[in-house]
Amino acid sequence: MAKQNSDSRRAFLKNSLGALAAFTIVPRHVLGRGYLAPSDQLTKAIIGTGGMGRGHFGYAGTRVVALCDVDRSHLQLAMDQLGDKSKGVKTFSDYREVITLPEVDIVHVATPPHWHGIIAADAARAGKDIWCEKPMTATIGEGKRLVEAVQQHGRIFRLNTWFRFEDRFYGMGTTVKPIKKLVDSGLLGWPLKVTVSKHTGFDWKFYWVGKTNLDPMPVPKELDYDMWLGPAPYRPYNPHRVHQTFRGYWDYDGGGLGDMGQHYLDPIQYFLGKDDTSPVSVEVDAPQQHPDAVGTWRRITYTYADGCQIILDGDGADEKAAYIEGPKGKLYPGFRSDIPDLEKKLAAFPDPAPQQIDFVDAVKNRRKFALNEENGHRSATLVNMGKIALRLNRSLKFDPVKQEFIDDAGANALIYQPMRGPWTI
Repeated sequence: MAKQNSDSRRAFLKNSLGALAAFTIVPRHVLGRGYLAPSDQLTKAIIGTGGMGRGHFGYAGTRVVALCDVDRSHLQLAMDQLGDKSKGVKTFSDYREVITLPEVDIVHVATPPHWHGIIAADAARAGKDIWCEKPMTATIGEGKRLVEAVQQHGRIFRLNTWFRFEDRFYGMGTTVKPIKKLVDSGLLGWPLKVTVSKHTGFDWKFYWVGKTNLDPMPVPKELDYDMWLGPAPYRPYNPHRVHQTFRGYWDYDGGGLGDMGQHYLDPIQYFLGKDDTSPVSVEVDAPQQHPDAVGTWRRITYTYADGCQIILDGDGADEKAAYIEGPKGKLYPGFRSDIPDLEKKLAAFPDPAPQQIDFVDAVKNRRKFALNEENGHRSATLVNMGKIALRLNRSLKFDPVKQEFIDDAGANALIYQPMRGPWTI
C-alpha cells in the first residue's frame, strides 16, 4: 500500500509538472522604464508558518505568494503578519498542492526536520528551487536522496544556516572568514582539534529534552495532527510533542544537537576543508537515551581520517579548552591566540576565496549557492552521526565514501529510518 501511494504521489507530480511553464527572468527594460517586472522579484511559497517560517517574509528580492501549514492558527498568524501584502496570497494545508503552483519559484521548507527531506525532494522534482531550514534532513539516508533529487532536476538549493558567510560566529567574536584564513595559513599546524562548548562560546541548549510521561490529550481542532506527524511513527497527541517543543523527541529532531548542531558545525566543516567528506568515527559519552525522549550528553568526539577532531563538550568539563588547538598554536574566543602578533602574521596570507552568498542571484543566474545540497548534507551528517551514536550509546566507525557505518547493522538501520505510509523519499 505504501508503494502504491508513493507511486500515485509521484504520478500526481509528473502530471502536474507537464502543465508548468519554464521559469524565465524578464529583463526590466522590456517592460519600460520604472516598471518592476514580476520576475525581478522571485516568488516563494513558505511551507511551515511557525516562528521560523514567519520570520522570512521580507527577504530582499522575493515575494510571498503561497503559505502552507497543517495548523490553521499558524496560517492565520502568518496572514495577519503579512497584512496588506496578504492580498492574493494562497493558503494550503497540504504541501503537495503548493509545489505544483506555476507561479512559485522558490519553496521555503520551514517545517520540523522530519519533513525536510520529503518536502524538499518533492519540490525539486516539481521544478522548484529550495530554501531549507536546518538541520537539512533528519537522517543520513534522507540527505543522500535529497542530494540526488536536487541534482537530477537541476535545482538551486540553499540551507539556511549562514555562519560560514558574514554573521558574527557566536562566542568567537568574529566572522568565520579570519578563522578560515588562519586555518589555511598553517600557522596553527595540522591536524587540528576544535572544541565546541559553553566555554568556547556555544550553548548546547539542553532545555530541548523530551518528557517520558506524556498523557494522551485531544487534538486541537485547528491542527491536522496526522499530517503533522507525516512519516514519523504514530504517537498519541500531547502538546509537548509539537510546535515549540518538538525538538525533544527523536521522531522529529535531536534536542540541542539537532537544533544548534548545523549552525555550530557547518562553519567548522568549511574552515577545516571537509566539505566533501565526513569523519571516520564518532565516540559518545552520555547517559543511556530514552527511545522516544531526547536526553542530555557529556561529550561527542568526531575524528577524521587525517586526525582532525571536533569535540562537542556538553557539560563544559574542559573549562580551559581552546576553540581550535593545533601543534603550533591555539585560538580562543574573541580571536585571542597564544601565537605572538597573530594578526600581523596573518596579514601576509591571502583571504579565503569569495563565496556565492546571494540566493536571489544564485537562482536567477543558476549559480550554485555557497551552502548547498552537497556540503549541507555533509554538515547535517555530522549531526545525524552524533544522534545515531547517542541513541545506540556506543562509538561507531564510518565510511565517508559509502556513507555507511562499518560492521554495525544497528547503526546502519538508522541511516534510513522506516517511514509511516504513504510517505517515502
